Amino acid sequence: MLLTAAACSSGGQQIGQGSTNSGKSSITVDMFYPSPPKAVLAQFTKQTGITVNWVEVGYDDLQTKISSAASSNTYFADATDVDWSRVGEFAKTGWFQPMNQWFNPASLKSDVPQIGTFEVNGKLIGMPFDASFMVTTVNTKDLTAAGAAVPTTLDGLTAALKKLQAHGMAAPLDIHLAAAEGLSTCWYQMTAAYGGQVLSAQDAPQFTAPSSAGYQAIAFMVNAYKSGLVAKGNIQETDYNGLTAEMAKNKVAAELCDYSGSVGSIYDVPSSSSVVNQVEYVPTPGATGAAPNVANPDGIGIPTTARNPAAAATFIKWFTDAKNQAIWAGLDGPSSVISGFPLPMRLSGLELLAKSGKVPQADELETLLRQHAQAPFPQGAPSWYSQFSNAVYTNIHQAAAGQETVQQAVNNIASQVSTLKASG
Repeated sequence: MLLTAAACSSGGQQIGQGSTNSGKSSITVDMFYPSPPKAVLAQFTKQTGITVNWVEVGYDDLQTKISSAASSNTYFADATDVDWSRVGEFAKTGWFQPMNQWFNPASLKSDVPQIGTFEVNGKLIGMPFDASFMVTTVNTKDLTAAGAAVPTTLDGLTAALKKLQAHGMAAPLDIHLAAAEGLSTCWYQMTAAYGGQVLSAQDAPQFTAPSSAGYQAIAFMVNAYKSGLVAKGNIQETDYNGLTAEMAKNKVAAELCDYSGSVGSIYDVPSSSSVVNQVEYVPTPGATGAAPNVANPDGIGIPTTARNPAAAATFIKWFTDAKNQAIWAGLDGPSSVISGFPLPMRLSGLELLAKSGKVPQADELETLLRQHAQAPFPQGAPSWYSQFSNAVYTNIHQAAAGQETVQQAVNNIASQVSTLKASG
């Protein structure tokens, strides 16, 4: 099966055929995920003659690396991360090669519903490689033991958390409050849970009034931390660390800002988890009922400074193949999973998971992706998103740490939006 997956691209072309590869070559791939299994990469090399040097870099450090190398016109990788939030910026700066010569977005749309997120004026800046969106997960075993119901609203969540505390779990909710991108995306998800969005179609702030969804979202996050529902150490906790060191180790029982695919790729992997078969996805609790799930897919693209773009394109076709995508998420069992991989970006890959019965709640995830996942910025992330996000996570972090009030935090974020819009 792996040989077949390595030999067939997403478009049906034989990998290694045509202009995408000529002879033996090597590429460097810089990503924030762990590498695919070595045996699978070896099969890719055998089929294509392309050797892959996979470099794992933390998400935030990787974004800095991309910007630093591109702005100085320096080579660092042949393929690397294209986050959904930076597509507008990359299109404006020209730091990534348009991928239309290798991929046809129109023909892929029906199978890759989030591909439009990576297009600007008809140019495909990156190929989505996951279908990540925010989800809520709970440890149903812990809830049952504490006599708590699975929450359907935020008030119900608070009641369940208090029961968990009374039953002996000191800080049952995990919110990642380190000043990093994961805190920004958590705020977008919580804002959606309260029924709103952070920016209007004209990129105007929608969160400064205490009655607004964005304001209420920050207040909830800060109050959960200050009241002890969230552990004090979370003020410096990043998202991935929370999933692997908190939920996977049964230190918490609820994740409000989890990622699709975490159950199969983290919590049900026996070698790294103590909560196997205990954690489930549930509809995201909102102010009055089930809330939307904010989408935040990652892509993979080819920097303009890449030394071997054709070989990189061959690798990307292989890496985003439907069967391989399903393998990264658990189709072949835990040994072939890429730790933390959210969800296949192809609906055909999700269908493989659902039919296999090997990945928990694959049917539910497919429904969420088709019907409930929504972009945090329906008009597209602004080209100044990186600076905006920096203002978001810095000020929410400071509010949680008691260095400013919630009102001061939202005012500071709104002020930065005005400055960024004025500067273009």
